[in-house]
Amino acid sequence: MDINARLARRIRELRDERGFSLDALAERSGVSRSNISLIERGQSSPTAVVLDKLAAGLGVTLASLFEDSPAPAAEPSPVARAAEQPVWTDPGSGYIRRNLSPAARSPLQLVEVVFPAGQRVAYDSAPREPDIAQQVWVIDGVMEVTVGDAQWRLEAGDCLAMRLDQPIVYRNPTRKPARYLVALVTPPSTPHRRT
Repeated sequence: MDINARLARRIRELRDERGFSLDALAERSGVSRSNISLIERGQSSPTAVVLDKLAAGLGVTLASLFEDSPAPAAEPSPVARAAEQPVWTDPGSGYIRRNLSPAARSPLQLVEVVFPAGQRVAYDSAPREPDIAQQVWVIDGVMEVTVGDAQWRLEAGDCLAMRLDQPIVYRNPTRKPARYLVALVTPPSTPHRRT
């Protein structure tokens, strides 16, 4: 399935599950009603920043927007085959994210990111419900990560822990792509949460 079609369907499902109108999600996320409508119809390729705002408005992680819809009465698979893992490219920065986690219920989500040289993505994260913890482990290359007012330069093997409750900026200051793993943990008692 086309990744934009997957995003469109998943955002609509999550919005419907929560009983949010387009106007309600627009107010909660800061994304315009018309933009959400275009995204849900698969007529717009949203940037990472827009998807992050929608995820915050829906009370899920960004990675949750890339999940496949659960089949009715079917137990989700505990295996995510590489060929079936959703891959998405941010139209704004060109960064590529691959959701690694299987569909089986888990409070943990894993995402692999390849971040292009010289690019930057800024998330204006507001406090989220639920509280989401994240770690970034650099596999190859260099990333600068700013969380609130603190900035770190991360090189291969370095790992940074943070909460998604303040602005976060990712920047690759080099001329080579960087590759890193993101691990997100959401409290397992959260309603409407599936990984």
